[in-house]
Order: sequence, then structure tokens, then C-alpha cells
Amino acid sequence: MLPFTERAVKIIQEIPSGRVMTYGQVASAAGNPRGARQISRILHSMSAKYELPWHRIINAQGGISTPTDGEEKGGLQRRLLESEGVEFMRNGKVDLTIYRWFPEEEFR
Repeated sequence: MLPFTERAVKIIQEIPSGRVMTYGQVASAAGNPRGARQISRILHSMSAKYELPWHRIINAQGGISTPTDGEEKGGLQRRLLESEGVEFMRNGKVDLTIYRWFPEEEFR
């Protein structure tokens, strides 16, 4: 596994229940501020193998990147976040000022 991928997996595994990070935030914390798309690929290909809490990764606007209606992945992601206590605003987004997790602050 490449060092960036290894760091990204570790960061994602450490996101606590009820908290979220953005794709870009994970990429930056893992050492590549321009690697948000790589985080998406990591989640797609490694979530099952490494038991990644994929549902805790959202976009920079606080939204879920896939459709949230019905039984699609976006709907599942929303339900999983809500089951952890994450509340969605009327516009369907998460308030990042409340729920965003900063790993560097957690480990000071």
C-alpha cells in the first residue's frame, strides 16, 4: 500500500461515531491537499477490506455526494449518519461547524 493510501485509511478508521470529514480534508491530512478524488477511490475499493466508516466522509459543502432518496447508497449514508446522531439541516447538508472532525485537534 502506498504511504498516502496507508495514512488515508488510518485517518478514516479513526473518525469517531457522530463526526464527519470531507474528502479534501482527509486527503490534506494524509499529505496530498489535491487528492480528494483519491479518497473517493480508496473508499470505493477498500471500505469492506479495512472496515472503513465510509459513511462519515462527505463533500466540502456538507452534503452527501450520491443521491439520498430511496435505498440508494446516499440514502444509506444519510441513515447511518443519523443513527450516529448527525443531524441534517433543511437543505440536506450537515453543519460542518458542528460535526466536522479534525484529527490533529483530537491528538494534541
